[in-house]
Amino acid sequence: MKHVKILSITLSLMLLFVACKQEKDVKKQEEETASFEPISNEILESSVIYEANIRQYSPEGTFSEFTKDIPQLKELGVKVIWLMPIYPISMKNRKATPDLSIEDIEDPKEKEKYLGSYYAISDYTAINPEFGSMEDFENLVETAHDNGMYVILDWVANHTGWDHKWIEEHPEYYHKNKDGEVTDPINPDTGETWGWTDVAHLNYENDSLWTAMKDEMVYWVKEKNIDGFRCDVAGNVTTDFWNFVVPELKKEKPVFMLAESEDKDLFYQAFDMGYNWEGHHIMNEIAQGEMSVKDWDDYMTKIDTTYQEDDYLMNFITNHDENSWNGTFDERMGSASEAMLAFTYALPGMPLIYSGQEYGMDKRLKFFEKDSIPKSKGEFWNVHVKLGELKNQLKPLNGGKEAASYERITTTNDENIIAFEREKEGKKLIYVANFSEDPQDFKFSISGKFQDMMTSDDIELKTDQLHNFEPWEYKILSDR
Repeated sequence: MKHVKILSITLSLMLLFVACKQEKDVKKQEEETASFEPISNEILESSVIYEANIRQYSPEGTFSEFTKDIPQLKELGVKVIWLMPIYPISMKNRKATPDLSIEDIEDPKEKEKYLGSYYAISDYTAINPEFGSMEDFENLVETAHDNGMYVILDWVANHTGWDHKWIEEHPEYYHKNKDGEVTDPINPDTGETWGWTDVAHLNYENDSLWTAMKDEMVYWVKEKNIDGFRCDVAGNVTTDFWNFVVPELKKEKPVFMLAESEDKDLFYQAFDMGYNWEGHHIMNEIAQGEMSVKDWDDYMTKIDTTYQEDDYLMNFITNHDENSWNGTFDERMGSASEAMLAFTYALPGMPLIYSGQEYGMDKRLKFFEKDSIPKSKGEFWNVHVKLGELKNQLKPLNGGKEAASYERITTTNDENIIAFEREKEGKKLIYVANFSEDPQDFKFSISGKFQDMMTSDDIELKTDQLHNFEPWEYKILSDR
């Protein structure tokens, strides 16, 4: 009897301990959830965005392997993770090369290596099994949130893969040719195919499609707690659809919307940020000696009149399209790469890091096959860490809807030297660089004591001082 009493007391104590522990775990989880703020314009002002190519991020190509590295992305100042499409890829008409489909490959073994384009989606609310399970994806999102980062999904509203159930169940959702056949996307300017033969073109003249697509997008926000979308070829989808769907998403929670477009109409209501494609191409041309600083100045004058004051763009030296189709940043920018990287952080807007860029990746990643990025941390990693720290901490680098001002500083050599000042809340920062392949002398009317933010050296500038910069030399100077 005594033993029974002792056993009863022991069991009671154990149950009490378990109950207390569960209560503490729930309380801790509630506190962590409460401490993670919904995404906001204020947070985005100082954000770096990271484009995650899950297939190529690791030899395994899985969510789990990427999730392991999320904590170290904090070292790079990353606050937003953009996942390239994570959905199942259609087998029908699957791309093997830019010119060949899987049906053109006869050897079964050869066929196995062609995984197709991420942008040929067969199911908007499922996970590509190559990457892992839905549980693995949920863990990725939770880990990002635990580390103070937000997750946005790549969304392809313009087209589906040819295996998507809508092809059979809702053919009215698609564009058709004169024979009533569903078509791949057609260039409206030329009437010719874009060459995206692995996808079928959706037709937004059908109102039922709007509701169906909205439901697919709401699923990820409501059920999987993601924080927004990067929308592929957003300008090819009617602006009215985006203006309809974004408020529906925001009924669930605040979301961040990135358009792969420079179409200013998209920013009036729907999108927070667009692509700085034109600026990127000018950077390439300057690096290659085909354009000069004057071309950049003309571009900045143009966008001042083109966009609203609270519009902003994503700045980049590379992304998945540029890397695979136009070459690595080293191929396109060469010895100008670091100066251009720092430029993307110093400009108004948000800087992008594409998977592998942080490691100084010097190869073009395969697009339709398995590949893998390098993972050896070198000087380029260190530069990214420093620039990320500056972006996160310095108000003059704010780049969102309440961006710090941008004012060009005149020099005695404006053909080759670019200098500008950013200012916010009384704090100033100067970016100055030699955008040429030759040493350059110049003077500018800036005086005072500054800190070189990349080296932590103290610098005193005088108005009559002659400066000499080596090719592609740059400085980020703060008055703090």
